[in-house]
Amino acid sequence: MPGLDPRAPDPDARWLAAVMHTAFFLLLGSSLARFLMRHPGEPRTPWIIALSVSLALLYVLGPTVGARPTAPRRLIWLSLVVAVWVVIVILAPSFAWCAVPLFYTGLRTLPPRAALFLVAVLTAFVVVAQLKLAGSFDPILLFAPPAWAAVAAAVFLYMQRQAARQRELIDDLIRTRRELAATERREGTLAERQRLSMEIHDTLAQGLSSQQMLLQAADRVWDTDPAKARTHVRTAESITEHGLAEARRFVHDLAPADLADGGGVAQALRALAERESGAGLTVRFHAEGTPPPLPDRVSSALLRIAQGALANVREHADATTAAVTLTFLDDQVVLDVADDGRGFAPGAASGAAAAAGRSAATGTTTGVRGHGLPAIRARAHQLGGTLTIESAPGEGAVLSVSIPLIPLIPLETQ
Repeated sequence: MPGLDPRAPDPDARWLAAVMHTAFFLLLGSSLARFLMRHPGEPRTPWIIALSVSLALLYVLGPTVGARPTAPRRLIWLSLVVAVWVVIVILAPSFAWCAVPLFYTGLRTLPPRAALFLVAVLTAFVVVAQLKLAGSFDPILLFAPPAWAAVAAAVFLYMQRQAARQRELIDDLIRTRRELAATERREGTLAERQRLSMEIHDTLAQGLSSQQMLLQAADRVWDTDPAKARTHVRTAESITEHGLAEARRFVHDLAPADLADGGGVAQALRALAERESGAGLTVRFHAEGTPPPLPDRVSSALLRIAQGALANVREHADATTAAVTLTFLDDQVVLDVADDGRGFAPGAASGAAAAAGRSAATGTTTGVRGHGLPAIRARAHQLGGTLTIESAPGEGAVLSVSIPLIPLIPLETQ
Protein backbone atom coordinates (compact mmCIF):
# COMPACT_ATOMS: atom_id res chain seq x y z
CA MET A 1 0.00 0.00 0.00
CA PRO A 2 1.59 3.25 -1.05
CA GLY A 3 2.69 5.52 1.77
CA LEU A 4 2.23 2.86 4.47
CA ASP A 5 5.32 0.68 4.04
CA PRO A 6 7.25 0.79 7.33
CA ARG A 7 10.32 -0.57 5.56
CA ALA A 8 10.48 2.31 3.09
CA PRO A 9 13.44 4.70 3.47
CA ASP A 10 12.76 7.60 5.79
CA PRO A 11 13.52 10.90 4.00
CA ASP A 12 13.73 12.73 7.35
CA ALA A 13 16.39 10.31 8.58
CA ARG A 14 18.45 10.89 5.44
CA TRP A 15 18.10 14.64 5.89
CA LEU A 16 19.22 14.45 9.54
CA ALA A 17 22.17 12.26 8.62
CA ALA A 18 23.25 14.76 5.98
CA VAL A 19 23.10 17.57 8.53
CA MET A 20 25.17 15.59 11.06
CA HIS A 21 27.78 14.64 8.48
CA THR A 22 28.10 18.27 7.36
CA ALA A 23 28.39 19.39 10.99
CA PHE A 24 31.14 16.84 11.65
CA PHE A 25 33.31 18.04 8.78
CA LEU A 26 32.69 21.68 9.67
CA LEU A 27 33.72 21.07 13.30
CA LEU A 28 36.72 19.00 12.22
CA GLY A 29 37.89 21.63 9.73
CA SER A 30 37.37 24.55 12.14
CA SER A 31 39.17 22.67 14.93
CA LEU A 32 42.14 22.00 12.64
CA ALA A 33 42.19 25.63 11.49
CA ARG A 34 42.06 26.86 15.10
CA PHE A 35 44.96 24.58 16.06
CA LEU A 36 47.11 25.71 13.12
CA MET A 37 46.38 29.35 13.88
CA ARG A 38 47.24 29.10 17.58
CA HIS A 39 50.02 26.49 17.48
CA PRO A 40 52.01 27.00 14.31
CA GLY A 41 55.22 25.07 13.85
CA GLU A 42 54.82 22.80 16.89
CA PRO A 43 56.23 19.24 16.73
CA ARG A 44 52.78 17.74 17.17
CA THR A 45 51.36 19.66 14.20
CA PRO A 46 52.12 16.94 11.60
CA TRP A 47 50.47 14.38 13.85
CA ILE A 48 47.41 16.57 14.27
CA ILE A 49 47.12 17.02 10.51
CA ALA A 50 47.60 13.28 9.87
CA LEU A 51 45.04 12.31 12.52
CA SER A 52 42.55 14.87 11.18
CA VAL A 53 42.86 13.48 7.66
CA SER A 54 42.62 9.91 8.96
CA LEU A 55 39.52 10.78 11.00
CA ALA A 56 37.92 12.41 7.95
CA LEU A 57 38.70 9.41 5.75
CA LEU A 58 37.38 6.96 8.33
CA TYR A 59 34.20 8.96 8.68
CA VAL A 60 33.70 9.02 4.91
CA LEU A 61 34.08 5.22 4.78
CA GLY A 62 31.23 4.79 7.28
CA PRO A 63 28.31 4.33 4.83
CA THR A 64 30.25 1.70 2.85
CA VAL A 65 31.26 -0.68 5.64
CA GLY A 66 27.83 -2.11 6.42
CA ALA A 67 24.20 -1.40 5.80
CA ARG A 68 22.91 -2.88 9.07
CA PRO A 69 23.57 -0.87 12.28
CA THR A 70 24.73 -3.95 14.24
CA ALA A 71 26.97 -5.39 11.52
CA PRO A 72 30.42 -6.31 12.91
CA ARG A 73 32.24 -4.23 10.31
CA ARG A 74 30.25 -1.14 11.25
CA LEU A 75 31.07 -1.67 14.92
CA ILE A 76 34.75 -1.95 14.06
CA TRP A 77 34.49 1.23 12.00
CA LEU A 78 32.86 3.13 14.86
CA SER A 79 35.52 1.90 17.29
CA LEU A 80 38.29 3.15 14.98
CA VAL A 81 36.60 6.54 14.57
CA VAL A 82 36.22 6.96 18.34
CA ALA A 83 39.79 5.79 18.98
CA VAL A 84 41.27 8.26 16.50
CA TRP A 85 39.08 11.03 17.94
CA VAL A 86 40.25 10.22 21.49
CA VAL A 87 43.89 10.40 20.44
CA ILE A 88 43.47 13.70 18.63
CA VAL A 89 41.53 15.20 21.58
CA ILE A 90 44.33 14.19 23.95
CA LEU A 91 46.84 15.96 21.66
CA ALA A 92 44.58 18.94 20.86
CA PRO A 93 41.57 19.51 23.19
CA SER A 94 39.96 21.92 20.69
CA PHE A 95 38.84 18.85 18.66
CA ALA A 96 36.50 17.82 21.49
CA TRP A 97 33.37 19.35 19.89
CA CYS A 98 33.65 16.88 17.01
CA ALA A 99 32.00 14.52 19.49
CA VAL A 100 28.58 16.07 18.79
CA PRO A 101 28.06 14.25 15.44
CA LEU A 102 29.63 11.15 16.98
CA PHE A 103 26.83 11.14 19.57
CA TYR A 104 24.34 10.80 16.74
CA THR A 105 26.40 8.09 15.01
CA GLY A 106 26.74 6.07 18.21
CA LEU A 107 23.04 6.35 19.05
CA ARG A 108 22.14 5.15 15.54
CA THR A 109 24.71 2.35 15.46
CA LEU A 110 24.68 0.77 18.92
CA PRO A 111 21.98 -0.75 21.12
CA PRO A 112 20.54 1.76 23.64
CA ARG A 113 22.71 0.77 26.65
CA ALA A 114 25.94 0.64 24.66
CA ALA A 115 25.07 3.92 22.94
CA LEU A 116 24.45 5.64 26.29
CA PHE A 117 27.79 4.33 27.58
CA LEU A 118 29.56 5.69 24.50
CA VAL A 119 27.82 9.08 24.93
CA ALA A 120 28.97 9.19 28.56
CA VAL A 121 32.58 8.43 27.57
CA LEU A 122 32.56 11.03 24.81
CA THR A 123 31.01 13.59 27.16
CA ALA A 124 33.70 12.94 29.77
CA PHE A 125 36.41 13.61 27.20
CA VAL A 126 34.64 16.81 26.15
CA VAL A 127 34.48 18.04 29.76
CA VAL A 128 38.15 17.26 30.39
CA ALA A 129 39.18 18.91 27.14
CA GLN A 130 37.17 22.07 27.83
CA LEU A 131 38.53 22.39 31.37
CA LYS A 132 42.04 21.96 29.98
CA LEU A 133 41.48 24.70 27.43
CA ALA A 134 40.01 27.02 30.08
CA GLY A 135 43.03 26.60 32.36
CA SER A 136 40.86 26.96 35.47
CA PHE A 137 37.77 25.40 37.01
CA ASP A 138 34.51 26.57 35.43
CA PRO A 139 31.20 25.01 36.64
CA ILE A 140 29.50 25.66 33.34
CA LEU A 141 32.16 23.64 31.53
CA LEU A 142 31.72 20.82 34.04
CA PHE A 143 27.93 20.52 33.94
CA ALA A 144 26.83 21.96 30.59
CA PRO A 145 28.22 19.21 28.30
CA PRO A 146 26.67 16.34 30.37
CA ALA A 147 23.35 18.16 30.52
CA TRP A 148 23.34 18.81 26.80
CA ALA A 149 24.38 15.22 26.04
CA ALA A 150 21.66 13.84 28.33
CA VAL A 151 18.96 15.96 26.66
CA ALA A 152 20.16 15.06 23.17
CA ALA A 153 20.33 11.33 23.98
CA ALA A 154 16.91 11.33 25.66
CA VAL A 155 15.29 13.13 22.72
CA PHE A 156 16.93 10.81 20.21
CA LEU A 157 15.93 7.63 22.06
CA TYR A 158 12.40 8.95 22.51
CA MET A 159 12.13 9.62 18.79
CA GLN A 160 13.44 6.14 18.03
CA ARG A 161 10.84 4.54 20.27
CA GLN A 162 8.10 6.66 18.76
CA ALA A 163 9.22 5.61 15.29
CA ALA A 164 9.15 1.96 16.38
CA ARG A 165 5.62 2.37 17.74
CA GLN A 166 4.59 4.06 14.51
CA ARG A 167 5.99 1.16 12.49
CA GLU A 168 4.04 -1.28 14.66
CA LEU A 169 0.85 0.74 14.15
CA ILE A 170 1.42 0.82 10.41
CA ASP A 171 2.00 -2.94 10.40
CA ASP A 172 -1.24 -3.42 12.34
CA LEU A 173 -3.07 -1.12 9.93
CA ILE A 174 -1.77 -2.99 6.89
CA ARG A 175 -2.67 -6.33 8.47
CA THR A 176 -6.14 -5.05 9.40
CA ARG A 177 -6.71 -3.76 5.88
CA ARG A 178 -5.72 -7.09 4.41
CA GLU A 179 -7.99 -8.98 6.81
CA LEU A 180 -10.85 -6.57 6.05
CA ALA A 181 -10.32 -6.98 2.32
CA ALA A 182 -10.31 -10.76 2.71
CA THR A 183 -13.50 -10.60 4.79
CA GLU A 184 -15.20 -8.39 2.22
CA ARG A 185 -14.19 -10.80 -0.54
CA ARG A 186 -15.62 -13.73 1.41
CA GLU A 187 -18.85 -11.86 2.13
CA GLY A 188 -19.11 -10.80 -1.49
CA THR A 189 -18.60 -14.40 -2.60
CA LEU A 190 -21.29 -15.65 -0.23
CA ALA A 191 -23.70 -12.92 -1.33
CA GLU A 192 -23.06 -13.74 -4.98
CA ARG A 193 -23.61 -17.44 -4.30
CA GLN A 194 -26.91 -16.66 -2.60
CA ARG A 195 -27.96 -14.44 -5.49
CA LEU A 196 -27.04 -17.09 -8.05
CA SER A 197 -28.92 -19.75 -6.09
CA MET A 198 -32.06 -17.60 -6.16
CA GLU A 199 -31.62 -16.91 -9.87
CA ILE A 200 -31.26 -20.62 -10.64
CA HIS A 201 -34.21 -21.46 -8.41
CA ASP A 202 -36.46 -18.89 -10.06
CA THR A 203 -35.51 -19.87 -13.62
CA LEU A 204 -34.03 -23.25 -14.40
CA ALA A 205 -35.31 -25.14 -11.35
CA GLN A 206 -38.87 -23.89 -11.77
CA GLY A 207 -38.85 -24.67 -15.48
CA LEU A 208 -37.59 -28.20 -14.88
CA SER A 209 -40.22 -28.72 -12.18
CA SER A 210 -43.00 -27.60 -14.53
CA GLN A 211 -41.68 -29.85 -17.28
CA GLN A 212 -41.63 -32.81 -14.89
CA MET A 213 -45.22 -32.22 -13.85
CA LEU A 214 -46.40 -31.86 -17.47
CA LEU A 215 -44.57 -34.96 -18.62
CA GLN A 216 -45.95 -36.94 -15.70
CA ALA A 217 -49.45 -35.74 -16.59
CA ALA A 218 -48.88 -36.70 -20.23
CA ASP A 219 -47.69 -40.15 -19.20
CA ARG A 220 -50.85 -40.73 -17.15
CA VAL A 221 -53.20 -39.99 -20.08
CA TRP A 222 -50.97 -41.19 -22.91
CA ASP A 223 -53.13 -44.25 -23.67
CA THR A 224 -56.56 -42.90 -22.72
CA ASP A 225 -56.34 -39.38 -24.13
CA PRO A 226 -53.46 -39.02 -26.62
CA ALA A 227 -54.55 -35.53 -27.67
CA LYS A 228 -54.34 -34.20 -24.12
CA ALA A 229 -51.02 -35.97 -23.64
CA ARG A 230 -49.65 -34.28 -26.76
CA THR A 231 -50.89 -30.93 -25.42
CA HIS A 232 -48.93 -31.50 -22.21
CA VAL A 233 -45.86 -32.44 -24.20
CA ARG A 234 -46.13 -29.32 -26.38
CA THR A 235 -46.52 -27.18 -23.28
CA ALA A 236 -43.45 -28.83 -21.76
CA GLU A 237 -41.59 -28.19 -25.02
CA SER A 238 -42.56 -24.50 -24.83
CA ILE A 239 -41.33 -24.32 -21.25
CA THR A 240 -38.13 -26.05 -22.31
CA GLU A 241 -37.59 -23.50 -25.06
CA HIS A 242 -38.10 -20.64 -22.66
CA GLY A 243 -35.82 -22.31 -20.09
CA LEU A 244 -33.11 -22.61 -22.72
CA ALA A 245 -33.44 -18.90 -23.46
CA GLU A 246 -33.25 -18.21 -19.71
CA ALA A 247 -30.15 -20.37 -19.41
CA ARG A 248 -28.44 -18.56 -22.28
CA ARG A 249 -29.39 -15.19 -20.87
CA PHE A 250 -28.32 -16.35 -17.42
CA VAL A 251 -24.89 -17.24 -18.76
CA HIS A 252 -24.67 -13.97 -20.69
CA ASP A 253 -25.64 -11.40 -18.10
CA LEU A 254 -28.03 -13.00 -15.57
CA ALA A 255 -30.91 -10.80 -16.78
CA PRO A 256 -34.41 -12.36 -17.15
CA ALA A 257 -35.11 -13.36 -20.73
CA ASP A 258 -38.61 -11.87 -20.53
CA LEU A 259 -37.07 -8.44 -19.93
CA ALA A 260 -34.50 -8.68 -22.71
CA ASP A 261 -36.80 -7.26 -25.39
CA GLY A 262 -37.28 -3.99 -23.48
CA GLY A 263 -41.05 -4.33 -23.13
CA GLY A 264 -41.00 -3.61 -19.41
CA VAL A 265 -41.98 -5.61 -16.38
CA ALA A 266 -45.73 -5.47 -17.13
CA GLN A 267 -45.23 -7.15 -20.49
CA ALA A 268 -42.87 -9.68 -18.95
CA LEU A 269 -45.44 -10.56 -16.25
CA ARG A 270 -48.18 -10.89 -18.88
CA ALA A 271 -46.01 -13.30 -20.85
CA LEU A 272 -45.29 -15.22 -17.66
CA ALA A 273 -49.02 -15.54 -16.88
CA GLU A 274 -49.72 -16.85 -20.37
CA ARG A 275 -46.90 -19.33 -20.13
CA GLU A 276 -47.95 -20.61 -16.69
CA SER A 277 -51.58 -21.07 -17.75
CA GLY A 278 -52.53 -24.61 -18.70
CA ALA A 279 -52.54 -28.09 -17.23
CA GLY A 280 -55.35 -27.27 -14.80
CA LEU A 281 -54.23 -23.78 -13.82
CA THR A 282 -55.37 -20.49 -15.33
CA VAL A 283 -53.26 -17.42 -14.58
CA ARG A 284 -54.55 -13.92 -15.27
CA PHE A 285 -52.52 -10.73 -15.24
CA HIS A 286 -53.71 -7.19 -14.58
CA ALA A 287 -51.78 -3.92 -14.31
CA GLU A 288 -52.99 -0.73 -12.66
CA GLY A 289 -51.55 2.76 -12.71
CA THR A 290 -49.03 4.45 -14.96
CA PRO A 291 -45.76 2.56 -15.00
CA PRO A 292 -42.75 4.82 -14.30
CA PRO A 293 -39.25 3.96 -15.54
CA LEU A 294 -38.13 1.20 -13.20
CA PRO A 295 -34.53 0.32 -12.36
CA ASP A 296 -33.48 -2.96 -13.95
CA ARG A 297 -32.97 -4.58 -10.58
CA VAL A 298 -36.52 -3.74 -9.52
CA SER A 299 -38.02 -5.12 -12.73
CA SER A 300 -35.91 -8.25 -12.45
CA ALA A 301 -36.88 -8.75 -8.79
CA LEU A 302 -40.61 -8.35 -9.51
CA LEU A 303 -40.45 -10.90 -12.30
CA ARG A 304 -38.48 -13.37 -10.19
CA ILE A 305 -40.89 -12.96 -7.27
CA ALA A 306 -43.85 -13.64 -9.55
CA GLN A 307 -42.11 -16.69 -10.99
CA GLY A 308 -41.41 -18.07 -7.51
CA ALA A 309 -44.95 -17.43 -6.30
CA LEU A 310 -46.58 -19.06 -9.36
CA ALA A 311 -44.25 -22.03 -9.08
CA ASN A 312 -45.45 -22.58 -5.52
CA VAL A 313 -49.08 -22.20 -6.65
CA ARG A 314 -48.62 -24.88 -9.26
CA GLU A 315 -46.74 -27.29 -7.05
CA HIS A 316 -48.39 -26.86 -3.64
CA ALA A 317 -51.64 -24.90 -3.71
CA ASP A 318 -53.81 -27.32 -5.71
CA ALA A 319 -55.37 -24.17 -7.26
CA THR A 320 -57.26 -23.78 -10.52
CA THR A 321 -56.99 -20.01 -10.84
CA ALA A 322 -54.30 -17.49 -9.97
CA ALA A 323 -54.16 -13.75 -10.49
CA VAL A 324 -51.06 -11.59 -10.83
CA THR A 325 -51.66 -7.89 -10.24
CA LEU A 326 -49.06 -5.17 -10.68
CA THR A 327 -50.01 -1.79 -9.20
CA PHE A 328 -48.00 1.38 -9.73
CA LEU A 329 -48.48 4.00 -7.01
CA ASP A 330 -46.77 7.35 -6.57
CA ASP A 331 -44.09 6.08 -4.22
CA GLN A 332 -44.13 2.31 -4.60
CA VAL A 333 -44.93 -0.61 -6.84
CA VAL A 334 -47.02 -3.49 -5.47
CA LEU A 335 -47.10 -7.04 -6.81
CA ASP A 336 -49.97 -9.30 -5.70
CA VAL A 337 -50.18 -13.01 -6.47
CA ALA A 338 -53.48 -14.58 -5.40
CA ASP A 339 -54.77 -18.14 -5.80
CA ASP A 340 -57.92 -20.09 -4.97
CA GLY A 341 -56.01 -23.03 -3.56
CA ARG A 342 -56.27 -24.83 -0.28
CA GLY A 343 -54.75 -22.01 1.74
CA PHE A 344 -53.09 -22.29 5.12
CA ALA A 345 -52.80 -20.58 8.50
CA PRO A 346 -50.25 -17.74 8.16
CA GLY A 347 -49.38 -17.93 11.85
CA ALA A 348 -48.24 -21.50 11.36
CA ALA A 349 -46.43 -20.86 8.09
CA SER A 350 -43.03 -21.74 9.47
CA GLY A 351 -44.10 -25.15 10.65
CA ALA A 352 -46.57 -25.77 7.85
CA ALA A 353 -44.03 -24.99 5.15
CA ALA A 354 -42.53 -28.41 5.73
CA ALA A 355 -45.71 -30.11 4.58
CA ALA A 356 -46.93 -30.44 1.02
CA GLY A 357 -49.98 -28.60 -0.22
CA ARG A 358 -49.20 -24.99 0.50
CA SER A 359 -50.27 -21.97 -1.58
CA ALA A 360 -48.31 -19.22 -3.28
CA ALA A 361 -47.27 -17.55 -0.09
CA THR A 362 -45.95 -20.49 1.85
CA GLY A 363 -42.84 -21.39 -0.07
CA THR A 364 -41.34 -24.73 0.84
CA THR A 365 -38.50 -25.83 3.00
CA THR A 366 -38.53 -29.49 2.10
CA GLY A 367 -37.09 -31.52 -0.71
CA VAL A 368 -34.39 -30.13 -2.91
CA ARG A 369 -35.94 -26.73 -3.48
CA GLY A 370 -36.57 -24.89 -0.25
CA HIS A 371 -35.96 -21.39 -1.63
CA GLY A 372 -39.53 -20.25 -2.45
CA LEU A 373 -40.63 -17.98 0.37
CA PRO A 374 -37.08 -17.21 1.66
CA ALA A 375 -36.05 -16.13 -1.84
CA ILE A 376 -39.12 -13.90 -2.23
CA ARG A 377 -38.56 -12.32 1.16
CA ALA A 378 -34.84 -11.83 0.47
CA ARG A 379 -35.50 -10.15 -2.88
CA ALA A 380 -38.05 -7.79 -1.32
CA HIS A 381 -35.78 -6.89 1.60
CA GLN A 382 -32.79 -6.24 -0.68
CA LEU A 383 -34.82 -3.46 -2.32
CA GLY A 384 -36.19 -2.07 0.94
CA GLY A 385 -39.58 -3.67 0.35
CA THR A 386 -41.98 -5.69 2.48
CA LEU A 387 -43.70 -9.05 2.09
CA THR A 388 -47.27 -9.60 3.31
CA ILE A 389 -49.17 -12.89 3.32
CA GLU A 390 -52.92 -13.28 3.75
CA SER A 391 -54.46 -16.74 3.83
CA ALA A 392 -56.77 -19.11 5.66
CA PRO A 393 -57.30 -22.87 5.32
CA GLY A 394 -59.59 -23.56 2.39
CA GLU A 395 -59.72 -19.93 1.25
CA GLY A 396 -56.65 -19.58 -0.93
CA ALA A 397 -53.84 -17.11 -0.32
CA VAL A 398 -52.60 -13.70 -1.38
CA LEU A 399 -48.91 -12.82 -1.50
CA SER A 400 -48.19 -9.08 -1.65
CA VAL A 401 -44.81 -7.46 -2.15
CA SER A 402 -44.39 -3.68 -1.90
CA ILE A 403 -41.20 -2.05 -3.16
CA PRO A 404 -40.54 1.68 -2.63
CA LEU A 405 -39.66 3.65 -5.74
CA ILE A 406 -38.44 7.04 -4.50
CA PRO A 407 -35.21 5.74 -2.82
CA LEU A 408 -34.52 3.30 -5.65
CA ILE A 409 -34.83 5.23 -8.89
CA PRO A 410 -32.08 7.80 -8.04
CA LEU A 411 -29.73 4.96 -7.13
CA GLU A 412 -30.09 3.50 -10.59
CA THR A 413 -29.29 6.78 -12.29
CA GLN A 414 -26.17 7.54 -10.29
